Amino acid sequence: MFRYFPNNYVWNLSVDLSIEMGARIGEIEEMCAPLLAASEHPDAQGTRAFRETWSAMADKLCVLAQEDEQQDRLYSAGEKYLRAANYYLTCERLQAHGAPGRNELYRRFLAVFDLGCRYTGANCQRVEIPYEGTTLSALYVRAEGNAPRAPVLVQVNGLDSTKELKYFVGLPLWLAKRGVSSLIVDQPGSGEALRLHNMKARFDSEHWASRIVDWLEQRPEVDPARIGLEGVSLGGYYCPRAVAFEPRFACGVVWGANHDWRDVQQRRREKEGSFPVPHYWEHVRWVWGGENIEQFMRIAENVHLDGILDRIRVPFLVTHGEKDSQIPLKWAQRTYDQLVNSPRRELKIFTAREGGAQHSSFDNSINAGHYIADWVAKTLGGRVAGTISSGEKQHEYSGA
Repeated sequence: MFRYFPNNYVWNLSVDLSIEMGARIGEIEEMCAPLLAASEHPDAQGTRAFRETWSAMADKLCVLAQEDEQQDRLYSAGEKYLRAANYYLTCERLQAHGAPGRNELYRRFLAVFDLGCRYTGANCQRVEIPYEGTTLSALYVRAEGNAPRAPVLVQVNGLDSTKELKYFVGLPLWLAKRGVSSLIVDQPGSGEALRLHNMKARFDSEHWASRIVDWLEQRPEVDPARIGLEGVSLGGYYCPRAVAFEPRFACGVVWGANHDWRDVQQRRREKEGSFPVPHYWEHVRWVWGGENIEQFMRIAENVHLDGILDRIRVPFLVTHGEKDSQIPLKWAQRTYDQLVNSPRRELKIFTAREGGAQHSSFDNSINAGHYIADWVAKTLGGRVAGTISSGEKQHEYSGA
């Protein structure tokens, strides 16, 4: 784990996530150097300072992008807009619910991300899925190749991630290379659903997941028999729960198990484990509801997978980081152990050797992400060999 701030796990997590989303190290240094003292301050004061330096860098990149636009250098402009979106998102994520200007910052992020995708010609389309009289926003990344109907992996957020964060990290593009489409959704309790529509999270994730499957089944380029579901972090709860109660999913994947989130909350009240965001207890009540911690804890009582996973009868991959300091490794084992009726269950622990050993592999996502992409492609009928067949492989390097 890259630790710019010696005593601030939450800020280091944010910086590492930004790096995984494509931040440039020179810009990281310029943004973080003035924040070393602020990283020791209380949440409100420190996160304001964080926002000031990171949004200033994003603002500068937008000005540079506008200069590119004036010269018709649209691809260059798009690259800068995407990096600016990364930095806006990173500092927005750390702000407290209701912090002045947070909503405007989020809307600015959405607009800049859209510009970046359009100017770079990204394989990334914003779509909206009907839900409860409104819509769920999502990013749709199409499989590469000429298959008339492609498999698709639906991807959902954790407690504090967004669809754009998951897109930036890379799994959708890695899947596209393997002939698998992606639908990355801001489900209730996350992203736009929470910030712009105040949709709270719900423990019965199949409620919204089934509406997503309904929408995908209507798309002519999607094979309705090959729709999988992946969840990251708290999505390690949402995903298995949805797959258990929605039999149309063809497989499930968790990138960081989260078998018993109610227990995690109890431990966090006892000061065990690391928090993912500042203002943690205010954040979880914003996501889930509850006027106070006691009411929130009653809501959290439902967020566990015991007595549910024996309903799953499709292939399922459980992954976890060996050094995860947020969710203990034992919960990955519990999820795997209870998948007794899955015809092909697998538990993969990412270690320091291959990287991705921290929570949901935020320390180094690429090897872990490609492992997941290969598993999904093999399970849903995509491609894993690339352009060179196994018979054509040549090994010129003989080192260890």
